[in-house]
Amino acid sequence: MRDAEATVSRDGSRLVFAGALMQSAIAALWRGLPRDAGRIDAFDLSAVTRLDSAGLALLSWLLARHPEATMIGSPQGLAGLRAAYRMDERLAFTR
Repeated sequence: MRDAEATVSRDGSRLVFAGALMQSAIAALWRGLPRDAGRIDAFDLSAVTRLDSAGLALLSWLLARHPEATMIGSPQGLAGLRAAYRMDERLAFTR
């Protein structure tokens, strides 16, 4: 089964991700992020089918830059990667 192409779009104060946030798609997603991001209240991952460590890094970077934002959804692979890298629910490294 082939994963759907990863996309990101803005819906009000949310960034909505869809498809597979995998290494092969991350460079294009970086370019697709809104440059005039303004306030971001949520990262909606409800339509993300799965992610790898590159997708995790992108989300971690975004959450660090938007501390007020929440994450909606838990795609396949997120829980395992968080445990492996010892990350909290905001995808920050724990001690």
